[in-house]
Amino acid sequence: MGFSLHKRRVCGVMGAAVVATAVILVACAPPSTQLEKVKARGELRVLSRQAATTFYEGPAGPAGLEYELLRRFADELGVELVIETPDTLQEILDGVREGRADLAAAGLTVTEARARLVRFAPPYQHITQQLVYRRGGEAPRSLVEAARRGDLEVVADSSHAELLRRLKARHPDLTWRESPETDSMELLQLVAENLIDYTIVDSNELALNRRFFPNLEVALDVSEPQPLAWAFALGEDDSLYRAAQDYFRRLESSGDLARLVQGYYRHVDRYDYAGTRTFLRHVKRRLPRYRELFEAAAERHGLDWKLLAAVAYQESHWNPHAVSPTGVRGMMMLTRATARHLGIRRRTDPVQSIEGGARYLARLIERIPAHIPEPDRTWLALAAYNVGFGHLEDARDITRRRGGNPDAWASVRENLPLLRKRKWYRTTRYGYARGNEPVRYVENIRSYYDILDWYLQREQPAPPRRPVLAIATPAL
Repeated sequence: MGFSLHKRRVCGVMGAAVVATAVILVACAPPSTQLEKVKARGELRVLSRQAATTFYEGPAGPAGLEYELLRRFADELGVELVIETPDTLQEILDGVREGRADLAAAGLTVTEARARLVRFAPPYQHITQQLVYRRGGEAPRSLVEAARRGDLEVVADSSHAELLRRLKARHPDLTWRESPETDSMELLQLVAENLIDYTIVDSNELALNRRFFPNLEVALDVSEPQPLAWAFALGEDDSLYRAAQDYFRRLESSGDLARLVQGYYRHVDRYDYAGTRTFLRHVKRRLPRYRELFEAAAERHGLDWKLLAAVAYQESHWNPHAVSPTGVRGMMMLTRATARHLGIRRRTDPVQSIEGGARYLARLIERIPAHIPEPDRTWLALAAYNVGFGHLEDARDITRRRGGNPDAWASVRENLPLLRKRKWYRTTRYGYARGNEPVRYVENIRSYYDILDWYLQREQPAPPRRPVLAIATPAL
């Protein structure tokens, strides 16, 4: 439309017919820039990888920091998001360079070697590379010492392999293995199971995955902080790249970028080695008795059964006879009033308790405003399960008054603790609440869900590796 108006101004003195012809010709002209092509196609095509740090299937659908950033960017462009996940990092980088996708968003570290091949957008996060070993062994004091003492294996074509190749110039005897078909998660598992001695991973990957392998330790940081960023093809046409630049500048200046990053990592900050081992022990010994009950109740109410099980573990450690000092009881720790409202007669009966908890959680999710997207909708409903829907609405109102986003869990979680402060709770409808408790509650459930999902996937036969296509329709 802008070009049409420009033509009209230039040709205005030549008559309406000429102007109309110019507008038609412009309207029919094929898109010329990459950004115009993306909009004309109606799709933003992205290469990524399935990992906890990038893109994965969560309890409420597609999730991950990269996915969330991409979804918002696609929404701004008014197009659908299409994600394909090749098997290797090299395929991802080659796909962008050769124009088979519009960009790569795969937790890519910005390195000198990669910067000669692709164009990087502004960074959205900084990480350090870390050397990891199994708890109980002696921590090596350097990469060279680790390579001399045992097996060191890294992902092929990764920034970790690039670091080792640079180091080898000074230490010719340095040796390691590069695996083209193994990702960081699988290498961490090999270290945990004592099949290899060491690996190198990014600090953000270890933060999310260490919960699954509580016997892993960090020996040392092996790099300075490094940026992660989206990658675009080099070339004269940088229209889509510039749109991404503007997008990240707005995200950073508004504070939304920091909140998004915190939203995906803060729930793992309080890592608990003993608690993780206890949970895994209960997954093996207690969960099998109740799994069918969780599955049936979740199916009746449209929930993910693993999420329902995670809530129950947070409430009672899957103990149907649990009782709290405040009088809540049973597997799902229902109050007497809530149980009566739900038609539950015996709270210590696991069948009734799980059914009641599922029904209550489903109703809370329905009460969250329909315009709030997932996964925020689910996290807010979980907070309401703990603190009550009225107090959640008070916290959302405080968030709004303080200039935050009342529809984003990352913003609301910052303001929930204010319900303990007289300055704030006296201005709310429902008054005082222990607002720090629902924050810990949601964080714990998210971790329990992630660990349970990982454990169950590990116990099942792995499907053949293949590209995965995910399409998210933008909210227009």
